[in-house]
Amino acid sequence: MQITVSGKQVDLSDALRVHVANQLDTITNKYFDHALEANVTFSRARSFFTCDINVHAGRGLTLRGEGEAADAHAAFDDAAEHIAKRLRRYRRRVNDHARESATRDRPETARQYVLQEVSEQAEAPKGNGSGEPDAGPYAAVVAETPAEIAFLSVSEAVMRMDLADQPVLMFRNSANRALNVVYRRSDGNIGWIDSSAAS
Repeated sequence: MQITVSGKQVDLSDALRVHVANQLDTITNKYFDHALEANVTFSRARSFFTCDINVHAGRGLTLRGEGEAADAHAAFDDAAEHIAKRLRRYRRRVNDHARESATRDRPETARQYVLQEVSEQAEAPKGNGSGEPDAGPYAAVVAETPAEIAFLSVSEAVMRMDLADQPVLMFRNSANRALNVVYRRSDGNIGWIDSSAAS
């Protein structure tokens, strides 16, 4: 597995890099034949360190964990424990997913945008001909990344959303091939939107 460890205005020791590599290898080898890559980012906020871990564990499967503590080692351990806890919760389904991923339909490709609100003084351009979406008062595109719309069951979609620590996930329901969305509600429960129910 390729592991990238970086720090935002933080000097990282060789001992910390070795600790990160060993711990991530232990966690991923327990659940996957091989994980593809991991990005670990440390930063400092006032009196504590934060750690953000993103692991690409296979086709369409991303794990994310965040941690904070008084020192960088403890912040990483906190973030790694979040990932390990999610993996323990979904152990059987993660293993099933790894076995079945080769026989699944290919996911559709899409674009994911991050929009920034434009102030009232600055007039947002309505049609700039660049192909970027017109999002009204949120017309400034600050990030654009490729995204996949995978064929999943509802429970698999919830698992992926939880493992990646995302608030929302769009997918094609493997039962009816309709576009569906699962999302985390403000009350902590999971919401599910099924477009096939409207027809």
